[in-house]
Amino acid sequence: MRQAGFDECGSVIRWTESAGEGPARVYVHGLGAASTIYHAHIAAHPLLAGRRSLFVDLPGHGISDRPAGFGYRLEDHADALAAALDAAGVGGPGGAELVAHSMGGAVAIVLAHRRPDLVSRLVLTEANLDPHPPASASSSGIASWTEDEFAHGGGFARVLQRIGPAWAATMRLADPLALHRSATWLVRGTRPTMRRMLMDLRVPRVFLQGALSGELPGADELMTSGVRVITVPDAGHNVMFDAPDAFAQAIAAGGPDAPAPAAADASSAPQP
Repeated sequence: MRQAGFDECGSVIRWTESAGEGPARVYVHGLGAASTIYHAHIAAHPLLAGRRSLFVDLPGHGISDRPAGFGYRLEDHADALAAALDAAGVGGPGGAELVAHSMGGAVAIVLAHRRPDLVSRLVLTEANLDPHPPASASSSGIASWTEDEFAHGGGFARVLQRIGPAWAATMRLADPLALHRSATWLVRGTRPTMRRMLMDLRVPRVFLQGALSGELPGADELMTSGVRVITVPDAGHNVMFDAPDAFAQAIAAGGPDAPAPAAADASSAPQP
């Protein structure tokens, strides 16, 4: 396990990693999740094995610290992630390839916008792109509670009862206050928006959308800006669990260890 400080109080962000060749591949989880649980099986896939892989838990989640005085804005998470990547030495020529899910995708976009030296490619899975998403979005209504109600008045327990058991298994590991602040800032979004940042980036970008989640709003605009949008059949929000082979193929395509071109599209329809 490795760690790096991310605030003036000495709080640390932690990650585990596996050794390998080539540019680092960094996996970032979503709201109320943990990177190793969501991505270790993907990093071990035959198409992806052999690369240096980092599994980073964002502040307030998993094995990282959860300071009560931290803001937990998307920008705050991105700066903490940057501290981890700086400490891991993934900068320099090219930077790291970020594979990021849901809220983690929004954090990865902000990181690429603020620290382009650290990011060589983005593979985003149903990343949050817009402020004030529909109520069905992955914030799960957490932001509708006040901070005190959620963290201390029973809101956290009620949300755990309402969500599915798989998500609850990792959400239980997150700090309630950090979870609420993260969800609140995720709903508020950024300026410019995450979508605008993503379209303006110049690194290779892939956006995975599970077909069961419905069409991705603004897909045509994203593709016009150079984002490769892939719809993964028979998959929902957690593409890495629902269709791991397709997920690994999408990550492998376009990287230095890319398979034959056909493999990149084998699991995808024309839109996210």
